[in-house]
Amino acid sequence: MSKVEEFEELRPLLFSIAYRILGSVSEAEDAVQEAWLRFDASATRPASTKAFLSATVTRIAIDVLRSARVRREEYVGPWFPEPLLNDPYQDPARSAELADSVSMAALLLLERLSPLERAVFLLREVFAFGFDEVAAAVGRSEAACRQLLVRARRHMEAGRPRFAADRGEQRELAARFFDALENGDVGGLQTLLAADVRLVGDGGGKAPQLPRAVVGADRVARLLGGFFPTLLRIGVAFERCEVNGQPGAVFRDRDGRVLHVLALDVLDGRVQTVRGVSNPDKLGHLGPVADAWALERELKRGRRRAG
Repeated sequence: MSKVEEFEELRPLLFSIAYRILGSVSEAEDAVQEAWLRFDASATRPASTKAFLSATVTRIAIDVLRSARVRREEYVGPWFPEPLLNDPYQDPARSAELADSVSMAALLLLERLSPLERAVFLLREVFAFGFDEVAAAVGRSEAACRQLLVRARRHMEAGRPRFAADRGEQRELAARFFDALENGDVGGLQTLLAADVRLVGDGGGKAPQLPRAVVGADRVARLLGGFFPTLLRIGVAFERCEVNGQPGAVFRDRDGRVLHVLALDVLDGRVQTVRGVSNPDKLGHLGPVADAWALERELKRGRRRAG
């Protein structure tokens, strides 16, 4: 097998590792490309191409994450990962197995960890690497990696929900949620939302966004039920899809440009969190991006005429 063939076979794994470390599609793709360049430039073939490339992409991603964390401290408003719509794994069983680890909620929990803790946790807990492989990837001893894993598990367990949601239940509830959203059915939305549901948006200061999280079933239902029908009337449409392995939707303007991505956290038969990503820097990998500010001005003009 040629180097190119070996690399392409492992590309889904490499991207999956890099994305979970970085929370960014574009940065993960860059890390994978850099791993290829180093592999291609190597004069000798490693004993295990998988081990070599996994270690290489992990180290690259750790270095990128260290600088990214400084930028995130200066980020305007809440920071969410770049939405991922398509799992690179071709095997449906493997995709389903990894879905929870790529959810928005899981990736935000990973933000509690140091870059090294994050890498060790992912390689061991998600991708089932042996401690010898983990140690080689992060440049630490096996004993040190075991300690890093203990600390990472403690941080992750502290923030995890107590009960897992059934995937069939997730899909059924999400279908009802988006039906109610499309129809502006405030009462219908209320029945699907947890009492303490949170609506949070990530615009990064580059798109209209909520000044703060909206909390409570009544407030969230009224805001969503009143706002989205207005968007639909000016040509905005949405496509239901999985976002980071969870129920969600992509919203596009009348010209098909990406405006917004919505992701739902479903637990105990209710929507617990509604997360919106509208920062254009995080949507470019999904296609041409809409001008959200222009759309907001159009909505304001429409409201003034109606008034």
